[in-house]
Amino acid sequence: MIFDSHAHYDAEAFHQDRDSLLASMREKNVGAVVNVGSSLEGARATVELARRWQMVYGAVGIHPSDVGDLNEEAFQWLSQAVEEEKVVAIGEIGLDYYWDTEPRETQKYWFRRQLELAREKDMPVIIHSREAAQDTLELIREAGGPAYSMVIHCFSYSVEMAREYLNMGYYLGIGGVLTFKNGRKLKEVVDYMPMDRILLETDCPYLSPVPFRGKRNDSSMLVYVAEEISKIKGLDMEQVLEATWNNAKEFYRL
Repeated sequence: MIFDSHAHYDAEAFHQDRDSLLASMREKNVGAVVNVGSSLEGARATVELARRWQMVYGAVGIHPSDVGDLNEEAFQWLSQAVEEEKVVAIGEIGLDYYWDTEPRETQKYWFRRQLELAREKDMPVIIHSREAAQDTLELIREAGGPAYSMVIHCFSYSVEMAREYLNMGYYLGIGGVLTFKNGRKLKEVVDYMPMDRILLETDCPYLSPVPFRGKRNDSSMLVYVAEEISKIKGLDMEQVLEATWNNAKEFYRL
């Protein structure tokens, strides 16, 4: 079965049909989903989704583009939310120098604070890093590096950067970009990395794989990503789905 390790079903794009879509997932061979909160509002919605849906787990954290909403009171709520029974990770947290909507020093401050929270609570971490490769790596190393269990979400860097993270025992999140014509760099990463470090992820409603690029993504579309991995790795589809299912269960401690 498919394990979607990173989704955003709290997003506005799902407001009209969220319940019916989630209800249809099992018949589409999707067995588990981790919904990832990326704002305070999204984290609260994620907790509710995990409470309501048996197959949905939650991650709570504040995306670097939303850290302007954080203060000590909000951070205290976040530290309590991670105690929820079905909250399985802290994330997505990190640095985003592409949108750069928050000052970089503010991004770094709250990245460090959320990493400290993950260490305190002994939680896996979902990392967002966009056009901030070196600073992300330096802050992770500064915080303790291999002491954490991490996935680099929507991995978009080189084989050399992948090696740095894989050597620390981390996972890489692989999604629809792998199917794009301009996804050559990511194909090289998947070819290089071992199967036991790959997590399948949609980042839905974003980053739909070919042949649905530009349309709303959902967990069932991960079959196209798994097919691409199977071609690159020379494996059967079932081998890819079994390996990535087991990887996600291990990472999220389920």
